[in-house]
Amino acid sequence: MSYMNPMNAVSPANTMNPMDHFCPDCPTQTVYDPPVTLYEDYYHPQLVNVVQAVEVVKQHHCCPVYHKSCVYTEKDVMVRVSSKRAKTSSKKPASRTRTRSKKR
Repeated sequence: MSYMNPMNAVSPANTMNPMDHFCPDCPTQTVYDPPVTLYEDYYHPQLVNVVQAVEVVKQHHCCPVYHKSCVYTEKDVMVRVSSKRAKTSSKKPASRTRTRSKKR
C-alpha cells in the first residue's frame, strides 16, 4: 500500500508544472535491525537488620558572657550664692584671613 502525497502527484496530461514533483514508483524494501533484549526488573522486599553503634561525646566549653554593671557614688555638696558674677566679654575674636596660593 503506497501513500500518495498530493504535492507529488503527476498531472494527467503528463506535463510538468513547476509545482509538481516527479516521484518514480520505487519498490518497497524491508530492513531488519539486530534484536534488542529488554529486561523487566521486579523488586521484592527483603528484611535486613542493621545495628548502628552511636557514641555521644559531650564537649563542654567556656565562653564569655558579659554582664555590665555600674558602680557609682553619691556625695552632698553645699552651694552658696556668690555675690561675684562672672563677667562676660562682648568682644568678638578677630577673624583670621588666609591667602590662598595660586595653583599652576
